[in-house]
Amino acid sequence: MAEYFALEGYGIYVWPSYGATALVLAGLIIWALRRNASVRAELAELEARNARRRKDAA
Repeated sequence: MAEYFALEGYGIYVWPSYGATALVLAGLIIWALRRNASVRAELAELEARNARRRKDAA
């Protein structure tokens, strides 16, 4: 099993690359989820503001 993880001597390059890729992908997922939440909050605020304008205009 240790031979498999060593990848014929290239494991020292491969496994950190997998780790870096996993970290970047996790960061992008977290960024996208946070951005989605902030955009949804902004949209709700704009819709509420528009609803107040319509109410005031009527």
